Amino acid sequence: MSQNITTNIAQIARRRLILAACAVVTMIVVGGVGFRFYEGFSWLDSFYVAAQTVTTVGYGDLTPLTAQGRFFAILLMLTGAGTVLYALTLLAQSVIQSEIVEAYGKRAKMKEIEKLRDHYIVCGAGRVGRRIIGNLQKEKLPHIIIESDEKKLEDLDLTGTQFLVGDATSEEILVTAGVRHAKGLASCLPDDAANVYVVLTARGLNPTVHIVSRAVEEQAEASLIRAGASRVVAPTIIGSQSMARALLKPAIADFMDSIVAESLDLVFEEVAIARHSPYAGRFLRETNLLSELSLIVVAIRRREGELAFHPNGETRIEAGDLLIVIGKAESVKRLIEANQT
Repeated sequence: MSQNITTNIAQIARRRLILAACAVVTMIVVGGVGFRFYEGFSWLDSFYVAAQTVTTVGYGDLTPLTAQGRFFAILLMLTGAGTVLYALTLLAQSVIQSEIVEAYGKRAKMKEIEKLRDHYIVCGAGRVGRRIIGNLQKEKLPHIIIESDEKKLEDLDLTGTQFLVGDATSEEILVTAGVRHAKGLASCLPDDAANVYVVLTARGLNPTVHIVSRAVEEQAEASLIRAGASRVVAPTIIGSQSMARALLKPAIADFMDSIVAESLDLVFEEVAIARHSPYAGRFLRETNLLSELSLIVVAIRRREGELAFHPNGETRIEAGDLLIVIGKAESVKRLIEANQT
């Protein structure tokens, strides 16, 4: 709503400036034609005298000599000076209005950011950050981007996306982005030292936020973990592992790529079991996960942090557990909906 108001005001100011410029140009053209007709000046001299008259600079080397020319000059002075004054007034209004609009836009933007809760913060809109932003937009999850280079933001579709232009290592910027109320933060800066600083600052501001950081160099992983990162991802290592898998085990690589690309309609999902969930307190064999939904429970992360891989039917599901399942997207959606009722 506020963005539409800001856009409309800017469009009105632009139309007024164009109108004022056209009015001034029209007066000069009319004056040039008049002096050409009444005084017989050349076209260049005619427009020169007309510009002098309209802008109230005064006459020096060329002046109207005939009675008709001087009478025409009087009329042009009265109408032209008024037109120029009107144009200057519009120009001043537009400058003041643009400042007000800019201030209003920033204020409205800050209010929208302040309302964010359980959102995600992406620090850096480079190649890695763009992938994360794309997934967040696809899942329609609330998020905000922090990027120091405004040119990188121009290439992104920011419809419905909040962003801040600034240094992500700044505590002030992180606070403005709502890190205290954020659910997750991804630090995707191209420098390991900057990522360590972002992680350290964010962890100090919000001890419970889930932080995923990029590691440019493999040696930086330990530093990022010590700084407070929940997970560290090294794109070079993951890329080399993926290439090795594609070379040595192509069938597995094709299967994994199909899941990531969702070409098989299979998805990995993690589902937190709520206290009121119909699955809480039941054994796996008693649920409809496999029999009806055809979902495979790959692992269960307990509330205490213990991870149980490939649980059998005698495994009990407790409230607070995190089920990691694989199956068709529709079945996963039904599981999530049943867990929320």
